[in-house]
Amino acid sequence: MKKTAYTENLTSSKRMNRRTFLKSTAALGIGGLASSIPQQAWAEEQTINTAKNQTFKFKNGKFKVLQLTDTHYLTGDPRSERAIKNVREMLDLEKPDLVIHTGDIIFGKPAEKSLREILGPMAERKIPFAVAMGNHDGQYDKNRREVADIIRSIPYNINVGVEGVYGDTNDIITIESEKDNSTKWVFYLFDSGDWLKEPDYEGYDYIRHDQIDWYRKNSNAFTQKNNGKPVPSLAFFHIPLMEFTYALRYDTKRFLRGNWGEDPCPPTVNSGLYAAMREQKDVMAIVCGHDHDNDFAMQWRKMIFMFGRFSGCDITYNNLKPNGARVFEFTEGVDGFRSWIREFGGVISHNHKFPDEFNKY
Repeated sequence: MKKTAYTENLTSSKRMNRRTFLKSTAALGIGGLASSIPQQAWAEEQTINTAKNQTFKFKNGKFKVLQLTDTHYLTGDPRSERAIKNVREMLDLEKPDLVIHTGDIIFGKPAEKSLREILGPMAERKIPFAVAMGNHDGQYDKNRREVADIIRSIPYNINVGVEGVYGDTNDIITIESEKDNSTKWVFYLFDSGDWLKEPDYEGYDYIRHDQIDWYRKNSNAFTQKNNGKPVPSLAFFHIPLMEFTYALRYDTKRFLRGNWGEDPCPPTVNSGLYAAMREQKDVMAIVCGHDHDNDFAMQWRKMIFMFGRFSGCDITYNNLKPNGARVFEFTEGVDGFRSWIREFGGVISHNHKFPDEFNKY
């Protein structure tokens, strides 16, 4: 794919190749799809979750988050070597305060060894990290709950999860003022699931209503604590929403910068998460992975839809080269945030201030 600042390169053959490739290669390590934990009754007493050092503070007025996504790592496979080299390079170049991996961490068995190797560089550098699992992570010799447990056992991981809510990697991370304990940013991590096998709507999983209730409850709590003003927030998860496709295909009221190399692959069910976020008035950007040939950021009706940069290597399809990561930088006292792509080899691209640089369009 020709890489430019603004790329719209869509072919039906590429979309078919994505599904064919993933189905054929992932099947080599699949013993059966594992389901997430059973849905349980919602516990009304659950509110803001800040256990396991999930609350951070600005440092010298700054806070930096590195987003990794779709590393698709498989231990012992030479096609994965550059994926782990990329992770190490991104950490050493950017020196983030926090890493968020938006899923599809591994791509085969043994799952535990692969997980510990590809997530190990954060532990080695003593960098806190969190994960929002992808659709492939529980498809091998460990189910999603077991994968989540392994991730939580790795040093410097801060995932806690929420019992009674669908999925295993729903979490909340907060950034507080350097001067006091006031919350300045909230990061919501959602487990966007795996694959639905129901005949009427087989396809990628969707974020469930109890997850949305969990988000609303915590959003309301943060707003109340902030004297009735919503706290600026970002949402991180693996599978993009249906609104990504709608904005790209059916609505001209959008502004896009970055690489658009394939159509998004959302769930077949719209559970209303986007509408809930608009009503809560706190989430400024929805940040996903899943689609390896996209790294664009798009404003649509005052919401930013973003993809991370593919962080894996040649064990799976990737026409957007080189691999890399997306970076977020927050400055205390300054509205919005800055985000850029760091490519393997050191080049920085698509460096923008959000939402300022997009609002003018």
